Amino acid sequence: MSRLVAFAAIQGGYNIVSKVEGMYKKALATYNADTKVGFPNTAYYLPVIYSLLGMKVETLEDMKKPLDFARGLLPPHVKGSHHLPYLGPLLDAGMAALFAFEIQEAIRYLNEPDFYLHSEDIDQDAGKIWLGAADDTVFRKRGVEFVDGSAPGFAAIVGAAPNPEIAKLIVEEYQKRSLYIFLAANQNGTTVAEQLLEAGVQIGWNTRIVPFGPDISSAIFALGFANRAAMAFGGIKPGDYKRMLLYNKDRVFAFVNALGEVNAEWAAAAAGCVNWGFPTLSDTDIPEILPTGICTYEHVVANVPHDEMVQRSVEVRGLKVTVSKIDIPCSFGPAYEGERVRGADLYCQMGGGKSTATELVKMAEMNEIEDGKVEVIGPDIKDIKPGTSFSLGIYVQIAGREFQTDFEPILERQIHHLVNYIQSVMHIGQRDIAWVRVSKAAVEKGFSLKDIGVVLHAKFHQDFQKIVDKVQVTLYTKQEDVDKLTKRAREEYRTRDERVEKMTDESVETYYSCTLCQSFAPNHVCTVSPERTGLCGAYNWMDCKASFEINPTGPNQPIEKGECLDPVLGQWKGVNDFIFKASRGAVTHYNFYSMIKDPMTTCGCCEAIAATLPTCNGVMTVHRDYSGETPCGMKFTTLAGVMGGGASSPGFVGHSKFNITQGKFLKGDGGLLRMVWMPKSLKEEIKDRIIKRGTALGYPNLYDMIADETVGITEEEIMPFLQKVGHPALTMPSLLE
Repeated sequence: MSRLVAFAAIQGGYNIVSKVEGMYKKALATYNADTKVGFPNTAYYLPVIYSLLGMKVETLEDMKKPLDFARGLLPPHVKGSHHLPYLGPLLDAGMAALFAFEIQEAIRYLNEPDFYLHSEDIDQDAGKIWLGAADDTVFRKRGVEFVDGSAPGFAAIVGAAPNPEIAKLIVEEYQKRSLYIFLAANQNGTTVAEQLLEAGVQIGWNTRIVPFGPDISSAIFALGFANRAAMAFGGIKPGDYKRMLLYNKDRVFAFVNALGEVNAEWAAAAAGCVNWGFPTLSDTDIPEILPTGICTYEHVVANVPHDEMVQRSVEVRGLKVTVSKIDIPCSFGPAYEGERVRGADLYCQMGGGKSTATELVKMAEMNEIEDGKVEVIGPDIKDIKPGTSFSLGIYVQIAGREFQTDFEPILERQIHHLVNYIQSVMHIGQRDIAWVRVSKAAVEKGFSLKDIGVVLHAKFHQDFQKIVDKVQVTLYTKQEDVDKLTKRAREEYRTRDERVEKMTDESVETYYSCTLCQSFAPNHVCTVSPERTGLCGAYNWMDCKASFEINPTGPNQPIEKGECLDPVLGQWKGVNDFIFKASRGAVTHYNFYSMIKDPMTTCGCCEAIAATLPTCNGVMTVHRDYSGETPCGMKFTTLAGVMGGGASSPGFVGHSKFNITQGKFLKGDGGLLRMVWMPKSLKEEIKDRIIKRGTALGYPNLYDMIADETVGITEEEIMPFLQKVGHPALTMPSLLE
């Protein structure tokens, strides 16, 4: 390790800490010491400082302690020719710089509250492209992807490429590998984010290209995101810095690409990232740190050609990723799922109310279909004029020795994701209300409808190889053919819905476990039954059944429910035996149908959380997308933080949105008739199901009886409304007896 790199990183650490100390003194002279500070809509204070030092920075005065700590970390300056080539001083200087960066960004939020957008998307028309710290709604939605493997890691790119074309080339190569791309800093006033926009690339959380900020200090948001993931999903306690850094090294596969000249502050930031096990690769001639030690392999690598940057980065980080090799003219991968095709970019569209778009997956006999056969019956995209809307029918036939009709809707729902994985193609909806939009860029590359079939054939084989032996895809574009398929499909949909709706917990002897979230909630065991879908909303009973068929050793295991110990609260001996073993003795039993008496454990991925409202003799629920206050006195983020680690918390329970209107929802506590409050957006989303379920319970106007935030956000505010409408909860037995 050269003297130059040590000098630059340590000098950069001193510069950064001194600069931020000046900012802090100015802030103290401007605001009161008790002025609130932090990153908006997050429950992690300043997350790097909180996670590593255990310090809660809530006010301006609170900043002094970690800033003093950063000053104390700074090692002696490198002197003369007697430099000792140890990493320790660099790591300390880098960490000091990062602590200071986080304080700097918190001061920016105080001084310029509108500098960063509070959104998943940029507002290019208004010239606002910097997203800053991810709020908890975005974090919970995106952070779990680093646990389930759908996002293997992230590339933090600082600076700017020589031109927009190179920036686009690098970023799209990372997208193909399903990585997130976090953007920060500028090179002589130019940023990669602005270069991508110039090259016509959509940026924002939805495309996994996240522009944090224009300065090197905003790179701290990437590290904060990683540390929040470790706390939320890895169970790492604040202040346990050793486990925190090891978790990131072993579980969050991230690295830095420095594009452009690296100054002393960048060198300090790079040294700081080494603490996480995140190496830095640069396209310029900077001093290298090649010996292994903290990082998996090299720590700092220089002079990497742009066309080798992506491959070299994943190699140095030790990241094992698989690039789907699917023979279509457009790029393909999960990174494109959030991409939009807007009006100015549109070449053609199918469905979306302007025409019909229907999807149907059906089981076939082995001798009935030809594997890999993809046929377009009717005009293809090349045969129509730009701007045309036409109908589309996607008919997929699947044969497999282990395939069952119960698996049809599971694979059918995958069409939405897989078509969205095609670059410059957008898919919304499912069944007979699908909507497919194809951009001019896709057509210019040679995209055709047949490519949809190629993707479905390849991915169904890759993702469901245990149950799939043959896949044949037919795409219809003639209106009469689409109408015929739609008529048949609607009959299939009706049969499926009736089969699922008619299923009860009593109708089966086997439930299914889901332990996918045990990596961040070690004691949590989710049990999925026909009338209690998984807390995350992603799994119902049939999905778990299919998952077990696909992967018998996976997280969804069959549970023989055994003797019914309590039919009202929902407790079975076989379930108790299973959860005791699966939780390693931490949980002995729980009830399916109660939030008052020994409710099911909850993980941080639940779609919604229900809580008791004693004054109203009822319950409320709040979903993840609602960030406002609730009558129980806690926001969703607070509730999730309190009871989302795998605990059974009487008075609270996590659940899915769909579960709210299932027959056994809180049956042991009075059921849906106890529901007195939920956010308006959630109420609207499940309106039809509330009305249907309310009617079955003898209250066809139950939907209108449930209060929301427009009525009030405290029990005192909503109580007069409940009395006025005669809510049934008010006349039910006491909830807490």
